[in-house]
Amino acid sequence: MKLSEHKELKIEILALPPKEKDKLLLRLVAKDKVLTEHLHFLLLEDESNLRDRVSTIKEDILQNMQSLKELKKLNAKDVLVNLRRLAKQVNHNLRVTKANFEDVELRIFLFNNTVTQFKSSIFSSNKNYEQLFANYFVKSTLITLRKLNKLHEDLQFDLKEGMNNLLTKIYNGKMANIAHELGLPEQL
Repeated sequence: MKLSEHKELKIEILALPPKEKDKLLLRLVAKDKVLTEHLHFLLLEDESNLRDRVSTIKEDILQNMQSLKELKKLNAKDVLVNLRRLAKQVNHNLRVTKANFEDVELRIFLFNNTVTQFKSSIFSSNKNYEQLFANYFVKSTLITLRKLNKLHEDLQFDLKEGMNNLLTKIYNGKMANIAHELGLPEQL
């Protein structure tokens, strides 16, 4: 049930006494972890906390990718699983902070630091993880590029070098064909 579909309910909620509204609000917030974290960020944190969150995620990305590089039999499945987990962490940060610039910055950082060289599978399996990885990587880069284009020009300028490095990484690797198919530019 959406509140916008029930205008009478909305009017009645707004007419509740402040104490009753506060109780209901606290009960609702307690049921949603992301909303609770967003309110905590909004009401109790500031710009320095946002920078701390971003640097923590960047450190996690670097540590994760470093541990992948140390694997002797690194394959596309391992990288894809870790990339998706890290992307989920970046998505969560966006839901909590609503910071679009930092979201694009983290995505560019994640993809620039992702391992793209790994051993190819010799044996056929049910899934071609190299292809799945390449599709995921290029499509995610395309989404990041769209998000970048929605930012103010000055902010785009700050992220342009990182995005160009990412595009070069894609076109110099095994993902160039997929990038061409999806219309990903070679440079900004």
